[in-house]
Amino acid sequence: MAKQYWLGDFYVDLSRNQITREEQVQTLPPKALAVLTCLAEHQGQVVSQDHLLNTVWPETVVSPNTLQRSIAQLRKALGDNGKGQSFIKTHAKQGYSLECEVNWHADDSSSLMKPANLEQDVSKTSGLKTPVSKLMSIFAVVALLLFGLWGFSYQKPEPSAGMTFDALYSLTATDDKETDPTYSPDGEYIVFHRYLGTMCKDKIWAKHIDSQREIQLTEDWGSYGSHDFSPDGKQLVFFATQACDVPVTQKDCYDLVTLDFEQALNSPQQPKTILQCKQSKVVKPKWVSDDKIVMFQKQSGRWKLIQYSTSDNASTDLYSPGEGNLVDFAYSRQKDLFAVSRIDNDNQQYIDILKPDGSLLSSHMIKRPPEISEHFLVRPNFVPLDDLLIFSTGRQLFTLSYSGVVTKINLPFDERMGQPVFHPDGDRMLMIKGSYDSDIVQLPLRDMNNEAVPIEAYDSFQRSTLGEDFAMFQPGGSLIAFWSERSGEQQLWISDGPSLTMLTDFPKDSFIRGIDWAADGQSLLVNANGVLNQVYLDGRRKTFPMPHAVWQLFQWNSESNTALLEVFDKGMSQYVEYDLNNSTNKSITGVPVKWAAKTADGRLIYKDKLDRFWQPGAVEPEQILDLENQGDRANSFVIKGQVIYAINSNNQLWSYDLNNQSFNVLGLVRDEVDYLTDIDENHALLGVRMAAKKEVVELTLEH
Repeated sequence: MAKQYWLGDFYVDLSRNQITREEQVQTLPPKALAVLTCLAEHQGQVVSQDHLLNTVWPETVVSPNTLQRSIAQLRKALGDNGKGQSFIKTHAKQGYSLECEVNWHADDSSSLMKPANLEQDVSKTSGLKTPVSKLMSIFAVVALLLFGLWGFSYQKPEPSAGMTFDALYSLTATDDKETDPTYSPDGEYIVFHRYLGTMCKDKIWAKHIDSQREIQLTEDWGSYGSHDFSPDGKQLVFFATQACDVPVTQKDCYDLVTLDFEQALNSPQQPKTILQCKQSKVVKPKWVSDDKIVMFQKQSGRWKLIQYSTSDNASTDLYSPGEGNLVDFAYSRQKDLFAVSRIDNDNQQYIDILKPDGSLLSSHMIKRPPEISEHFLVRPNFVPLDDLLIFSTGRQLFTLSYSGVVTKINLPFDERMGQPVFHPDGDRMLMIKGSYDSDIVQLPLRDMNNEAVPIEAYDSFQRSTLGEDFAMFQPGGSLIAFWSERSGEQQLWISDGPSLTMLTDFPKDSFIRGIDWAADGQSLLVNANGVLNQVYLDGRRKTFPMPHAVWQLFQWNSESNTALLEVFDKGMSQYVEYDLNNSTNKSITGVPVKWAAKTADGRLIYKDKLDRFWQPGAVEPEQILDLENQGDRANSFVIKGQVIYAINSNNQLWSYDLNNQSFNVLGLVRDEVDYLTDIDENHALLGVRMAAKKEVVELTLEH
């Protein structure tokens, strides 16, 4: 079999596992190329899944989703988004076909010159070449080479990120979850948060880089925000409140505390409060001088940068643009500059560089490349190089110049990685690596009682080692829809139990926040990367143009074609009912909410940030007092008809009938259950936390 061949304008080299087009080389897994080659050998014919599996994975038991993942990799490499399917076409319940022209090479030549079919036909019919034809051939080859060299010399160079990483090391390879890594100012320690179970009960730890000795810094469990060192490296500052298993009366309210780092290295310490919690939300302190701490403060839904004086116990506004909203900020002690990312009134994201006094040095729109979705929020950090920042989208790493230019670093990750922080010497960088392994379980309601069913008895639905969520029963059918990362990215999947089908092919670093079935069970509305998509069971997809980014899809009424959404307008959250037919919306509430849904008779029920349930009243919304303290297990709840279902902090799955105001406990669930995603007459669909491993890793720069 030939080791090289052409697919249209793409050159496939099996000896190097590469696909090349216009000097752009992509390296693909050998199995993916083996799938492509099998399809090429049957060009224009439908090749069954069984044939592909038996050919590419002989004498190996693999699931169909392994093949689907290879197909997705091939489509991405060929620039085929799966909609038009101009290269690889899906034939429902039959298999796949390759729809483009194939030209095979008879030898192992590495030449990228596309075969000239017309010249080949002439040479075959004319026998031996004449001296003139030989001379013309030589002239043609020389001309092509000269033209190629001329084109190469004038080809626009690929942008360079200015840095290359050559190694990655695990620093906290445990079964726990670690996050928020930083280096100490002297570079001798890393400091990080280690979580127990959920992401609201943690302790702060340090690790000596040379000796690898780990040290617990905080004495008690708490809910601690990101930390920062004092300029002399002797103290840490962060926001703190009690761990999430301790009842609180006000959410999102934290005290500003310090921790003596030098003492904590000898024995765990109790943080010292320097600023007590008020009504506004304050996060991300940065210790910029002995007396000054800069942080984010949120009031009336809008963020601003404030400066707090520890000696005066007073704060002043440092940076608060009149319009739009701030997204994130970073501080470089070495450069004594702030970098602030924000959303302006035009709903575009900008990068602002500030002096220490808050005055503006520069402001530029972020010019995002196609690899970054339109609504992705860039959260940059400083790098040692001049006028450069760095950020991660999950599996991709980018630099961001002060003028807003984004450049990709050629370092694809096999898992999601984030929170890049550079060493004081600038020769290495910390990141958090890891995936969230969640499963969907289908629990028979008849098995529920006052004693939690053992986790072993939970029936995992289409088990994988990666995350899946938002499972929902098909109306009037036997399918279950959910999103899963089993293909490498969050995609929409459906299953009838034995078989599994991926319905979407969203790009790298996609995030799905909400799905819902149509009433007829033939399509779903999916919020992916801030855009609403109606996805049909036959693979068709319709995208709805939106004036704003969609943060969360709560519920879809396909009959009226309206959706309950949380949207971002000028960087501010709004809660609306959106009409997909005429692209209009109306506000459903003026207060921040965690979840919202309508009953069968059209009553809006929502849960606020204090986990209180509300329903329409005669003049204004009324709190459902029967559900006090019943909504603090998870953000979402489920409504069927006029009945609300959810799980509370006591692990009770409960129901509440709005018509007769009756509250019932259906049974207990395990601690590992995150929340209820759907329910019918016989079963509950639950999201179960299997593993949530996150670890600190270090990447070293190539010298």
